Amino acid sequence: MAMTTGTPIAIHLETHVTQNGETEKHVFDEKGQLVQIGQSLYIRYKETSEDDGSLIPVTLKIEQNGDIQLSRGDTNGSTHMKLFFAQGKKVLTRYRTPYGIIPVETVTPNMRIRIKNQPVSGEIYVEYQLFAEGQHLGDYQLSLIFTA
Repeated sequence: MAMTTGTPIAIHLETHVTQNGETEKHVFDEKGQLVQIGQSLYIRYKETSEDDGSLIPVTLKIEQNGDIQLSRGDTNGSTHMKLFFAQGKKVLTRYRTPYGIIPVETVTPNMRIRIKNQPVSGEIYVEYQLFAEGQHLGDYQLSLIFTA
């Protein structure tokens, strides 16, 4: 699947966020692009903000070993988040906000990746916990389904 120029895809994304005993569900249907560079697969799309309708760039990088990197926000903007998911591991990263950089950790107890070549499609499921300064911020589930 050599796709350095990219393949247009339709993305269905559902996230569940549980914080302080309450769960919120967010659903997005977006158009995106699937690109293979080297041994890594990239899913790129722009998420429409529920707050103000602005477009937020999102990139999921799937490594050959199954680890996932999620980048959300403009790298030149005031807010940028980069999270790393590795099955059963705690990974430290940084979340850039208008108020400064906040160190955060992800713990990923469960994740699954299924990608098919014919037709091009896939499912990515990640359950993770987010921590900042030792405080448990919440539990998250991300389910992304894409088709060409």
